Amino acid sequence: MIDRTLFSPDHEAFRDSFRRFMEKEIAPHHEAWEEQGYVDRAVWNKAGENGFLCMTMPEAYGGAEGDKLYSVVQMEELARGGFSGIGYGLHSEIVAPYILHYGTEAQKQKYLPLLASGAMVGAIAMSEPAAGSDLQGVKTTALKQADGSYLLNGSKTFITNGWHADLVIVVAKTQPDAGAKGTSLFLVERGMPGFEKGKRLKKLGLKAQDTSELFFDNVKLDASQLLGGTAMENRGFICLMEQLPWERLQIAIGAVSAAQAAIDWTVTYVKDRKVFGQTVAAFQNTRYKLAEMQTEVQVARVFVDKCCELVNVNKLDTATASMAKYWCSDLQCKVMDECVQLFGGYGYMWEYPITRAYADARVQRIYGGTNEIMKEVISRGMGLGGR
Repeated sequence: MIDRTLFSPDHEAFRDSFRRFMEKEIAPHHEAWEEQGYVDRAVWNKAGENGFLCMTMPEAYGGAEGDKLYSVVQMEELARGGFSGIGYGLHSEIVAPYILHYGTEAQKQKYLPLLASGAMVGAIAMSEPAAGSDLQGVKTTALKQADGSYLLNGSKTFITNGWHADLVIVVAKTQPDAGAKGTSLFLVERGMPGFEKGKRLKKLGLKAQDTSELFFDNVKLDASQLLGGTAMENRGFICLMEQLPWERLQIAIGAVSAAQAAIDWTVTYVKDRKVFGQTVAAFQNTRYKLAEMQTEVQVARVFVDKCCELVNVNKLDTATASMAKYWCSDLQCKVMDECVQLFGGYGYMWEYPITRAYADARVQRIYGGTNEIMKEVISRGMGLGGR
């Protein structure tokens, strides 16, 4: 296998530390969390206490001021362990960066330390019942009032961390007739009058991840809740487009690590499981299938590592991130399916990690923009524009 050169000794020391945290605070509880449909809030507080949230945020705002590779390590380890209920990545590397990059100084000082400590859990509300990958189709509105405040109305669905969330970045139209150019981002806190959380959604996979509906009924927001203040009014779509490459790469990072974990579990299983007097690994078909999968995952790993190098110096473009997201999530689903087959009947039993990983994988091709949308983005990057 090709040696990885992406990480420094400090990154690997962080990996060891986070693994110990997972072994103590996550692994013993994750199965129970899958049954209840959400992780215990304590796992957020403990992560904050140990410095495992918002590692890339500046020290002045409670972070560790590390590079993005520390977050990559964390994403890899959670995916490798099959701990799909933990929403640290979205909290630390999607929600917090929006505030850091676009927020006012007052917003940064108010929210980032709370996110870094785990006192607040963050979510971002983009998807709606009738608007998923097409963010220009958002119907939620935040209309400006005579006193300078905004009235937020609408609903969101499929919101990761939505049930636990204390702070939600809400995508809304401040000029409904202006399309993408009329989109703004708002900081909405738990408990604001008119902000209600719906039921936790029951999903095919990611069963420990609290995914919920959110409802906004005349939620009154003053200008301080507009991300970036009035200077950023109607500039939300630009912010979304700037941050989506990193979000999509995060999906690819998890996909490759989960696929490698599935291969490792399967190699161990087929060496032990016997059929017709010999191990499953003794059959040529088994060896060739695993060789094919390992080759493809190795290729994907090299590509994703290069993308991580690029994102760490702010040079990852949208088309390349879309390639990583589409290719790696497709590969993840392919690997999970092949590995389940090699497990035979046991691959269909929920008690086996491969079964849960198979269920968890399917959404990777949908969220962050469907893979069909990724291909559209890539083709446009090649100069092959649609209508």
